[in-house]
Amino acid sequence: MSELGCTDHIARRRGATEVPVLSRRSFVRTGALAASALALAACSGEVATGSRASGRGFPVTIPHAFGQTTIEAEPTRVATVSAANQDVAIALGVVPVVMPFFDYGGDAEGVLPWVRDALVGKPLPQIAGRSLEPIAIEAVAAAAPDLILATYSGLTQAEYDTLSRIAPVVAYPDAPYSTSWQDQTRIAGQALGRSARAEELVVATQARLAAAVGEYPQLAGATFAYTGGMESGQLGIFRPTDVRVRLLEDLGLTSAPFVEENAPGGDAVYYTVSAELVPRLQSDLLVGFFGTPELDAAFLADTAVQQMPAVRAGGYAPIVGADKVAASSSPSVLSIPWVLDEYLPILAEAATRSRR
Repeated sequence: MSELGCTDHIARRRGATEVPVLSRRSFVRTGALAASALALAACSGEVATGSRASGRGFPVTIPHAFGQTTIEAEPTRVATVSAANQDVAIALGVVPVVMPFFDYGGDAEGVLPWVRDALVGKPLPQIAGRSLEPIAIEAVAAAAPDLILATYSGLTQAEYDTLSRIAPVVAYPDAPYSTSWQDQTRIAGQALGRSARAEELVVATQARLAAAVGEYPQLAGATFAYTGGMESGQLGIFRPTDVRVRLLEDLGLTSAPFVEENAPGGDAVYYTVSAELVPRLQSDLLVGFFGTPELDAAFLADTAVQQMPAVRAGGYAPIVGADKVAASSSPSVLSIPWVLDEYLPILAEAATRSRR
């Protein structure tokens, strides 16, 4: 069985249409970049609609997959559920009153390392529930939030209805676990009355990704497949609509044609192909993630995997370690800069070997 790790199997059991995705160093923004960010914030398209009469644009109404949510005043007690939502709130300067314990990638207290770094000198939020389990609704209620952020989650209709009785809930705009890091940031910015700061973060992160493309030109145009490993003799593949795949495309890579050509119908972003098809997967890179070196080695030892063109050419790029897996699989404006300096050399080395 593969290590889809994190909450991937949990989401499928709960009927999510997409497998969830779990993405240290801060980067310096120049004065020009900050100015550009503020200018873009002023002219960018609105993620939400609503009156701008009161302070910071409240009330604001934000559409999402379950309808729309109106936030009457600037939130002061924000609860976050699932992955990445706490990242965005903290990056926007709002420390949640409650967030989940992260079993995968978190430390002994269940705190992800980039979150820990961002909260140096600040009190930790209350930790309630676990990221690999259903939402701890009672604990969320006990924290008395005035906003619940779930823009990147597998929130169900029943959970949304229950949480909405506690506080306004901002859910994902389209499908479970499919909200891009850009949209997560902008939607949270609207909900928290910090749209200018949100746009600044998006622009700065995009600038860092663009710089990486120039720094590692061997990535430009390289084709790749992103795997979740072998499951009962079948290879798991993520489609281009998955956020971890889109992060690689932000770095100049291109999803291999095989991925969509062999995908089943529907909007699920993860599927498996039989072992006999695996050697036909033509790509420059094969990217995979594993919590431990032992799991990585077991995957690479599989006969079908060894026959893949990318692997035979040296284009295998494994992401090993639960924290790195979590950072690159659920990318956010906090986790991307934390992981990028380690992620890029792995990708670039594989691309160089494969494209000689």
